[in-house]
Amino acid sequence: MTLLYVALGGALGASGRYLVGLSLAFPLGTLAVNVIGSFVMGVLYVLLAGYGADKGYDRFMPFLMTGMLGGFTTFSAFSLDTFRLIENGQNGSAALYLTGSIVGAVGALLLGIMIARGIWA
Repeated sequence: MTLLYVALGGALGASGRYLVGLSLAFPLGTLAVNVIGSFVMGVLYVLLAGYGADKGYDRFMPFLMTGMLGGFTTFSAFSLDTFRLIENGQNGSAALYLTGSIVGAVGALLLGIMIARGIWA
């Protein structure tokens, strides 16, 4: 059942991302969803996993955080992961994760483009 909630949340989040992209010029739509999604992830993390865990509110995390925000922007999960490393005093790991994620993702994108262009050129 949890997987269904994640899928439903993902559909809603992806639809929201699409609508934001339609309403803002490139690349402002992507910037907006990344910033908004990260802000909302921070709020939900405190409300659901922190203050609300003892009340059972953390049961909404798969739908809201993984599903909706994951569909809206994966940058919010990346931001939370980085914060949690820093919060746990793992500053070196946070720096490596931050750098590796950005450099790795952009590098992988470039490699994929080069391979695809070589194959289909």
